[in-house]
Amino acid sequence: MHGFPEFWYAWHQQIPALAEAGYRVVAPDMRGYNRSEKPAGVDAYHIDELVSDVAGVVHAFDRDSANVVGHDWGGLVAWQTAIDRPAVVDQLAVLNAPHPTKYERTLRSNRAQLGKSWYVGFFQLPALPEWVLGARDFEAIERMLGEGTVRDGAFSETDLERYKAAFAQPGARTAALNYYRALARRNALLTLTQGGVGDLPVRAPTLLIWGEQDAALDVSLTEGLQEWVPDIRVERLPDASHWVQFDAPERVSELLLEHLA
Repeated sequence: MHGFPEFWYAWHQQIPALAEAGYRVVAPDMRGYNRSEKPAGVDAYHIDELVSDVAGVVHAFDRDSANVVGHDWGGLVAWQTAIDRPAVVDQLAVLNAPHPTKYERTLRSNRAQLGKSWYVGFFQLPALPEWVLGARDFEAIERMLGEGTVRDGAFSETDLERYKAAFAQPGARTAALNYYRALARRNALLTLTQGGVGDLPVRAPTLLIWGEQDAALDVSLTEGLQEWVPDIRVERLPDASHWVQFDAPERVSELLLEHLA
């Protein structure tokens, strides 16, 4: 599962490696992105709906469970799927997405992380974020991706054009922003853990891959996760950014194959 502001193409460098190793790979456009359906209203993008989508995709391929891999927002949904529906997740792999309770605690105690999360508040505004993201031929998207990586040329011009075309689909910007708006409606801390749901253990064997040069998420979010995830392996990549699949594509593929084997 991909993140914001992406689509299935986020995994185009990992799909061949996984498929060649014998895995059946399903990388959908998440709800509201690119050519997927775009239900109206913020509530349609509540985390419970997103978790249901994961289970629905697994069952659509006549499986009861699957290995679940997610990055960014896809990683948040992957975490919550493993928490809410453990029977659906055989093994879990998350890339640069914080465990929900760890994120909540860090927001309470770490001013640096609170500052890095400023954009979540901005996304709550009506209409303006949609305009900003689309202005000047989606310049904000190009800057977010093209200037947000560590490796020169991590995103090619073709990659950026494909991302902009996906985000230009009618309704895609509002749908993507509604993920954040639904999160804010859940609780004021902008976390997934209302009611203690995030405190439940993740029982699936878990791999966390983390590009340490992430401008939006502090590396401290990778520490002390055994409290909730007893079977976890953390791999920090010092020369990768939030867009870790593009900064270190071969290494990400190797780590996924090692974990899933």
